[in-house]
Amino acid sequence: MMQYTIDINADVGEGVGNEPALMPYLTSCNIACGGHAGTTETMQTVVKLAKQYGVKIGAHPSFPDTEHFGREPMDMSFAALFVSIQKQIDSLMHVLQEEHLNLNHVKPHGALYNLAANDEKIAMVIIEALKRFMLPVKLYVPYKSVIADLAIKNKIPIVYEVFADRQYNTDLTLVSRKKTNAFIHDSDVLVEHVYNMVVNQKVKTVGGEEVDIKAETCCVHGDNLDAVNLIKNLRIYLEEKGINIL
Repeated sequence: MMQYTIDINADVGEGVGNEPALMPYLTSCNIACGGHAGTTETMQTVVKLAKQYGVKIGAHPSFPDTEHFGREPMDMSFAALFVSIQKQIDSLMHVLQEEHLNLNHVKPHGALYNLAANDEKIAMVIIEALKRFMLPVKLYVPYKSVIADLAIKNKIPIVYEVFADRQYNTDLTLVSRKKTNAFIHDSDVLVEHVYNMVVNQKVKTVGGEEVDIKAETCCVHGDNLDAVNLIKNLRIYLEEKGINIL
């Protein structure tokens, strides 16, 4: 019988304060490191929680824009963006070194994540920022994205990410947050949505089509008001179905 595995991640350190309730159900987390949110103090707090629960730690860099929470593209040079990403990751690395922990992965946030999926120049800025690490740091990326292809070419290890609480368009982009149907709030719908992506390697789009996808890590947004319950129910459901949560 085929054995399926999935990692469950959430974006944390973004000011919501629900990390103590989230951590028991996660296997990895993406910590805001000063771009859209996050301070040295919040990073220290979340890193210690992740260490306590054995949760893998990733950096969650974004455009340096707290005003729009990193969800709007910024008009800045590629050099300035590279420096910003590098600075953000380094700030988390310093906290990890204090706790004798390693950085497992990098997952861009918001507009940076979405642009890198289709924009080769933006994607390369992120790739170049990762290439300087001595140890292999993984990159969380969408399936069939520009940044995934470039990472493979540049020997950056990738992990295909899907979103548990978001609706998909046919081209595998996420339905805009500005639309009322962008999020999945119903726990029963959410668990079936994830199960389909993990086991059948298909996602049912907002238009009702079934599109190929690969899921190696699954994100529930930490700032979702019902994130804790959604992640708890998702983990219980997947484990009952015999899927390994790693």
